[in-house]
Amino acid sequence: MELEKIDESSVLDLLDKQIVHGLVTDPRIPFARLAGILDVSEQTVARRYRSLRQRGMLHVTGLVNAVPLGSTRWMLRLRSTPDKALRLAESLARVPDVSWVTLLSTGSEVTCVSRPRSGDQRDRLLLTTLPRASQVSGLSAYEIMYRFPLDEEWPRYGRLLTARQRQELGPERGCGSDAGPEAAVDLSAGDEAMLAVLARDGRASYAQLAAETGWSATRVARRMAELEQVGVLYFDLDFAIERMGYATRAMLWLRVRPGELDAVGRALATHPEATFVAATTGATNLLNSVVCRDIAHLYRYVTERLGALDGITDIEITPALRVLKQAQALLHTDRVTLVPQASRG
Repeated sequence: MELEKIDESSVLDLLDKQIVHGLVTDPRIPFARLAGILDVSEQTVARRYRSLRQRGMLHVTGLVNAVPLGSTRWMLRLRSTPDKALRLAESLARVPDVSWVTLLSTGSEVTCVSRPRSGDQRDRLLLTTLPRASQVSGLSAYEIMYRFPLDEEWPRYGRLLTARQRQELGPERGCGSDAGPEAAVDLSAGDEAMLAVLARDGRASYAQLAAETGWSATRVARRMAELEQVGVLYFDLDFAIERMGYATRAMLWLRVRPGELDAVGRALATHPEATFVAATTGATNLLNSVVCRDIAHLYRYVTERLGALDGITDIEITPALRVLKQAQALLHTDRVTLVPQASRG
């Protein structure tokens, strides 16, 4: 019988980090397979995963990439007054198709990513809902033209595994393709039911998904694979990063010369600090979301890493005062928690 004592503090030990990397690589990897790769028991992996969830350290979620469905993603910057900004952020965090809701350090600006599933949803949010909200005094919308794939998804724990272990895990499953499928994808009522469950728990069992959809477990697995293959469904992990030793998040809004935009974006995607890099429309044309250990780390990143790149002509740095919602999970103090389900507007 294998005995172990799991530290209930926020510190992740080596095995925790290896498990996290396995989940980042394949969020639905069977515990038995991950255990075999890491040379521990399946019970140990399952117990460690439950502990990470119960401690509010991580949450696995299934998300819909609206790009293959013919829609687009938007980064929104909303201005408010300091007394209303937090209420605005809290309201946005409850919207199902809005993610990464952040109150900036100015205290009067909120950013978020909007993932509308249709043109009507996009127009309703940008042209009606937000302009009529009493908390909103100004709005800038940046359409995401291209997301640069990271060379390794954050928190980049791959170095903690052997070459053999990394090979057995295989390549990362990624965050959904920006390229549209060859044929239009129509989501059925069963698809929507499955996606709703995965939004709450990206590791929901095939049996649970079958019960919700009325399908067989085999059909669920086949349909899930199909939606992943065409890029509509992807999986993501939310982390309580402050408890992992990272106290500073920031959005970097860059102006880059057009001829060097692609090269700079690809260079940023290799930086350990980068969690999201995208070319956008708007007053700036490159967005870089970074996670740093402290403000001194952010300073070194800007002056040393960004300063070494040719093509960047201007930069605006907006540190996060508080992140209220990540990809799908809310941040309650320093813990990730499940987002209450709400109807789609």
